[in-house]
Amino acid sequence: MAGNFLADFVKGGDLSAFPADVQSGIRLHRAIDTFTDQHPLVRQGARRLHLQHRKYAPVLVDVFYDYVLTLHWERYAALDLRHFTNQTYRSLLDFAPIFPEYLQQRLHLMLADDWLMQYSRLEGIHQAFLRMRRRVSRPELLDQAVDSLQLFLPELEEEFNAFFPELINHVGVWQEREI
Repeated sequence: MAGNFLADFVKGGDLSAFPADVQSGIRLHRAIDTFTDQHPLVRQGARRLHLQHRKYAPVLVDVFYDYVLTLHWERYAALDLRHFTNQTYRSLLDFAPIFPEYLQQRLHLMLADDWLMQYSRLEGIHQAFLRMRRRVSRPELLDQAVDSLQLFLPELEEEFNAFFPELINHVGVWQEREI
């Protein structure tokens, strides 16, 4: 879990500064990103959003899929969503001392505002895009992101529910090779 959290912020291939299980989490996150970015259904969803959201269309699909996952959580997870988010937060806090200072601060903001549970609500998705606007070069391309989610929700759900089982399988194969 800690490696998954760190993965977007760790550059390069030298992961030796991290414990072995964190290194594995970083590699898994990268494998998931590669699989997802290349998947035809994910690309299809991004193309649908491209006219309005341009270069951020793939990012929107990623966030939208997080929302769709919460809608279908029971289909894919044994733990209920609240239990999963609490377990995730505890795990991240256990590893917080190895995070760079700015990620430790981000983690505390994440916990304070319960970002993971917020992804189960449209208002929470809106707040995520407001936070994102502060970090991107073209924030106006995130305008009406939640409107796009609502407009294309049936298509997104259909694509996600076809894509996600394939991702689960990919992760299982990856984990078998990693052992």
